[in-house]
Amino acid sequence: MEVILLDNIGKLGGLGDKVTVKPGYGRNYLMPYGLAVPATKENLEAFQAQRAELEAQAAERKAEAEARAEQLADIELSLVAKAGEDGKLFGSIGPRDLAEAIAQAGIDLAKSEVRMPEGPLRRTGEYDIDLQLHAEVASSVRVVIVAE
Repeated sequence: MEVILLDNIGKLGGLGDKVTVKPGYGRNYLMPYGLAVPATKENLEAFQAQRAELEAQAAERKAEAEARAEQLADIELSLVAKAGEDGKLFGSIGPRDLAEAIAQAGIDLAKSEVRMPEGPLRRTGEYDIDLQLHAEVASSVRVVIVAE
């Protein structure tokens, strides 16, 4: 299935690129979220007509993400959790918990922007958590988990 991307999407392409994706990915993710349109002649002409507007919106979203990245560079979160004597947590700290803690610090962050490739945190200690704020903007925040 060929689609025209309406935004920069990591590992797929940039604004205005005509790419081939699997039908389910295009139909169930890209199109419903407004990230792409089918690559028909009419859609291609309509895209060319509003290309400048879409590029301005994309630049605005990137600038907003860069501003949030600058704010996040100064933050060190300290989370208190119940833990056993050996430092193992009763439960875990996942993306939702981290996003809520950062939101309490005054910076809006969606849980989908938190990247935890090793899974949730299950022990006390210090961690560097990666954040993907935009397709081209990444940041990290230092998290310290202490026992209650």
